[in-house]
Amino acid sequence: MTFKDSSSDFKIIDITLIEPDPQHPRQNIDEGNLKGLANSIQKMGVIHPLLVRPAKADGRYTIVVGERRRQAAILAGEKMVPVVIRACSPEETLEVQVFENIGLGVRSALEPREMANAIQAIAQRFETQEEAAQHFGRASTWLTQATAAANLSEKVAALLDSGKISSTSTAIQLEKLSRKNEAKAEVLIDQIEQLPEGEKVSKKVVDNALSEAFGGRKKKDSAGADSMLAGSVAQQSPASATNVPPWEDMPDAALTSPNRRRLSQDKVKLVAEMLGLSDGDEEDVLIRLIDEFLALKNS
Repeated sequence: MTFKDSSSDFKIIDITLIEPDPQHPRQNIDEGNLKGLANSIQKMGVIHPLLVRPAKADGRYTIVVGERRRQAAILAGEKMVPVVIRACSPEETLEVQVFENIGLGVRSALEPREMANAIQAIAQRFETQEEAAQHFGRASTWLTQATAAANLSEKVAALLDSGKISSTSTAIQLEKLSRKNEAKAEVLIDQIEQLPEGEKVSKKVVDNALSEAFGGRKKKDSAGADSMLAGSVAQQSPASATNVPPWEDMPDAALTSPNRRRLSQDKVKLVAEMLGLSDGDEEDVLIRLIDEFLALKNS
């Protein structure tokens, strides 16, 4: 009988009866992520049952799927955990473990704004931001970043929903610009609203406008932002002659320098997925990694 056709049995069992699988492909588990999961289990318990198979010894089981949850539950001090018991050969066990981890649709992360709304709703139960952050086992800076997308203005939210803003982080930056220089933001918003269907403003354009609003130095590629704000798209630099829209990302000389290492976008996307950031924006990933590191150091 194959795994697909095998019957299953749900039980709540003593966690000491579950043995790790020595052949499990996941041999390294990040300690910081494990602590975050343990914090979640302390608050809510093990939400998703572990998948186990009967071990050779009577009354004992071997983990199939859920090794991180098993270790985190032990770290959280849990004694009993929910499991689904299914017969599974060692050969099938490896296949199940691989397919469970490459199944991109198995556990799809919430959209950033959906997650931000949910986190903010929970945070509002607490008297202070610090208490709310502690509930999640994170720093206050993480909570601010995690809920930023829940506080977008109606206009910015509409642009994000219509796809004319490249990412949630871009929308957040545009919101910051609106608070710093409302007139400048309104001009940029009007220009974005007029973009043809299928085209969107890049984060670089919004970042440049925000930098100028704070009195920072213009970036070398800010001509695109100036042109949009002034409405003179036709007077772009020679790069625009290649029919690349001025609101799309243009190559950055600093990033293409042979003396500077380029970030692997595949790695950035992988880390983004691990952190639950569906946008895969490099700045968002960096901010979240810094917050996670600070939370780990302060724990």
